[in-house]
Amino acid sequence: MTPPATRPLVAGNWKMHKGPREASVFCDAFAAALEAEPAGSADLLLFPSAVALGAVARHPIVERVGVGAQTVHPEPSGAFTGELSAEMAVDAGATWALAGHSERRHVFGESDADVAARVRACLRAGLRPMVCVGETLEERRRGHLEGVLRRQLEAVLPPLDDTAADAWAIAYEPVWAIGTGETASPDDAREAHLLLRRVLGDHGRAVPRILYGGSVKPDNAGELLATEAVDGVLVGGASLDPASFRAIAGASDPR
Repeated sequence: MTPPATRPLVAGNWKMHKGPREASVFCDAFAAALEAEPAGSADLLLFPSAVALGAVARHPIVERVGVGAQTVHPEPSGAFTGELSAEMAVDAGATWALAGHSERRHVFGESDADVAARVRACLRAGLRPMVCVGETLEERRRGHLEGVLRRQLEAVLPPLDDTAADAWAIAYEPVWAIGTGETASPDDAREAHLLLRRVLGDHGRAVPRILYGGSVKPDNAGELLATEAVDGVLVGGASLDPASFRAIAGASDPR
């Protein structure tokens, strides 16, 4: 099965960085960088901090860059101090949301069932979920790559049953390559992405865009984006600098 779009998706996850003022400064600089050298072949997306969602969504850059929440709570409202509902994210201007980022799984203890509940919340509110999956180094060394990815992906397929392939995405994040400076080789990425496509095929599902995430930088983005079955990248630290993020977006341009 082929992906629903040939345009790569280049997404930046700011994690716990940049409040509203810093976000506005970034958007000004990134807009200027795009004006000087457009990233014509890539769709662009930013996942700012919750407090900066509105600042990014109100900036003129949203004509060229989508905006998403880093996580949402399963419930639409309630006594959940510190949480963000999918409906609130939409009200702030988000159109996407991450679900199951490795830090949510491994730092905050979210289970596969928790991730599926957040995917349901996204769909309920009209957000496009980007489902994050990936193995730890120990799981990879033990030969559990397929089992881990299959389990994590199959957990979210029931709520996505009637969802079109262009209304969601997957991000493959090898946990051992996130924030460590380590990067999966193109062969590693290809193996995992083809595996995810095979799981979707086993369930008769159309394939959404599948992104690679894990220490993506300007100097490796081109090689990763040129890898078979890789439909984009989810960028962490390198997305905090507008010039760096523009360089990664430009790595998808035909040479």
